[in-house]
Amino acid sequence: MRTIGLIGGMSWESSAEYYRMLNEITRERLGGLHSARLVLYSVDFAEIEVLQAEGRWEEAGGILADAARALEAAGAELLVLCTNTMHKVAGYIEEAGSVPLLHLADATAQAVRAAGLRRVGLLGTAFTMEQDFYRDRLAAGGLSVLVPDAADRELVHRVIYDELCLGTVRDDSRAAYRRIIGKLVADGAEGIVLGCTEIELLIGAEDSPVPVFPTARLHAEAAFAAATS
Repeated sequence: MRTIGLIGGMSWESSAEYYRMLNEITRERLGGLHSARLVLYSVDFAEIEVLQAEGRWEEAGGILADAARALEAAGAELLVLCTNTMHKVAGYIEEAGSVPLLHLADATAQAVRAAGLRRVGLLGTAFTMEQDFYRDRLAAGGLSVLVPDAADRELVHRVIYDELCLGTVRDDSRAAYRRIIGKLVADGAEGIVLGCTEIELLIGAEDSPVPVFPTARLHAEAAFAAATS
C-alpha cells in the first residue's frame, strides 16, 4: 500500500472521519491487523475560513501547496484533500510537487455514474454550490447538477460553519436538510451529493428518498483503491 497524504483540518471534524474510514476500509479489505499508511497535515481552519470569506483564494492555495510539499517530504505518494470547498484551489496543490492529487469531485462523479444516475442535487458550502469550480467538475464527469434556492443555500451553509464544523449536530437542522432534499428531488434530482464532508455527520441514506452520495466516504474508498492498485 502506498502512503496517502491527507491535507486536513478543514474542519478537523471531517478529517477525523477520513482517518477513521481509511483505516476501517483497509482493515475490511486486507484483513487482520492491517491499517492504512497515512501522513496527515492539519491546517488551522480559522485562518483558512478568513481567507475564504475575504475571497483571498490565492493565499489559501499557497497554504495548501505548502502542506502538499510537507507531505511529499514526509513520504506521501498520493494526496487527498479532505474538504470539498478547498478543491477550488486544487491547482495549487497539483503544481506544488510531483505527488498526484486524487480529486474528490472525480471520485464522486464516477460513483454517481456507476449507480446509473446523471441528474443530482448538490448540497455544500455556498462556495461549492454557487461557484463553478465544483459544479463544472461534476458536469465534466457527465452529470447534470441542481442546487437549492438562495434561502436554502444560506441555511445549508450556515449549518455547516456554525454547527457541524464545531461538532454540533441538531435534529432541527437535519429536518431542514431533509426538506431541502425533498425540494431537489421534486425538481428532478435522481440522487443527492453530500458535497461537504461535514454533512455526513448530519445526513445519511435514511434521510433521502433517492440515493445519497457521501463524498468523504467515496473519496476514502477511491484513495484506498488508488493506494493499492
